Amino acid sequence: MTKRVLLVDDDREVREALGQTLELADLDPILAGSFVEAKDHIAKAFDGVVVSDIRMPGKDGFHLLEYAQLQDKELPVILLTGEGDIPMAVRGISGGAFSFLEKPCAPKDFLSTVERALKTRNLVLENRRLRREVESGDAAARLLRGQSEHSRKMREAARAVARTSADVLVTGEPGVGTAKMAEVVHLLSAGSNAPFLKYSAASMTGEALAVAFRDGSDGSVFLDEIARLSPAAQFSLLELMEGHDRPRVIAGTYLDLEKEAGEGRFSPDLYYRLQAATIRIPPLRERPEDIPVLFRHYVNIACEQSDLPVPQVTPEVIAKLMAQEWPGNARSLMNAAMRFAMGLSDGEDARAEELGLNEQLAQVERSLLSAALMRHHGNATEAAKGLKLPRKTFYDKLVKHGIRAEEYRL
Repeated sequence: MTKRVLLVDDDREVREALGQTLELADLDPILAGSFVEAKDHIAKAFDGVVVSDIRMPGKDGFHLLEYAQLQDKELPVILLTGEGDIPMAVRGISGGAFSFLEKPCAPKDFLSTVERALKTRNLVLENRRLRREVESGDAAARLLRGQSEHSRKMREAARAVARTSADVLVTGEPGVGTAKMAEVVHLLSAGSNAPFLKYSAASMTGEALAVAFRDGSDGSVFLDEIARLSPAAQFSLLELMEGHDRPRVIAGTYLDLEKEAGEGRFSPDLYYRLQAATIRIPPLRERPEDIPVLFRHYVNIACEQSDLPVPQVTPEVIAKLMAQEWPGNARSLMNAAMRFAMGLSDGEDARAEELGLNEQLAQVERSLLSAALMRHHGNATEAAKGLKLPRKTFYDKLVKHGIRAEEYRL
């Protein structure tokens, strides 16, 4: 839910007093003293509302209302009027203003009107997001493939985070696809039409971060492996994140940032700023039932890119795939799919050759147990029946493989 309020008044005392009222109500005020200062904050991706005095030197509140409507016809603008300016306020309402308030106004009335405008704005933004999903398909469903319960929860987390304006921390082992998750969050957000910029954190200086924030305004900036950001750059990033009208920061990491911060290798302030909205991408070994879906998808992509016929993915190939741990996760699976599409392998990862028969069988068994629990939403009794196993045998196997049935419950 957006909380941004662009407050425009040339009277500094009035501006600061109203700004303090907004802050005390847990809203996010942006203060401006003129039309020129205010218009730079109003873009098509601006997700807040505008409160403006009518009488100002130079271009007045009517000019600002007209400019706001040119940028976004559904952007609520509340006009502040002095005593005797009611006819002007009526003119503003006729011209598309959301509401007007007579100065001086009671804080209760001021906040009530602002909150109504914010609710209206949130409904507009949510409807636009839903329309984009209908028109282009849900980015989470399109880009985060998998049928496991882990994948379903991962897609839900991406959608939930995207609906906010919060900065995001994406965690997971190497190869899980933190950059793809960052792109999904961006595509599902209100600023999806604004830029999505990707950078390696190790290469970023304070100056480079400032440029990235400027170029990615109203969009998203993804910093890959945030733990490799230098201490000076971490400090610069914190300062930039304190500003308004900035891009959403999405940070990716393969490391335990809490541990890194505790041992002095990462800024605790930056860690706590990022970890409020965290998305963890589970490794493939925790969701083996996703392997067949992902492998077939990668094979189809490889064949389309290379203009090759799509080979048959047999049950034997799937069995070999699911018998592997895939320490390189989706990246390794994608490489295996490319080799398979070109006829250079039967789907095995190079590390699979190191596994003995018993290890491979154990991994297949674990995958089948997980898939059964997912189908029955964590109901162990029904899952055991589905596999035609005695209940005690099924539970023994769960203990053997370290599987917890409750993790699969809705």
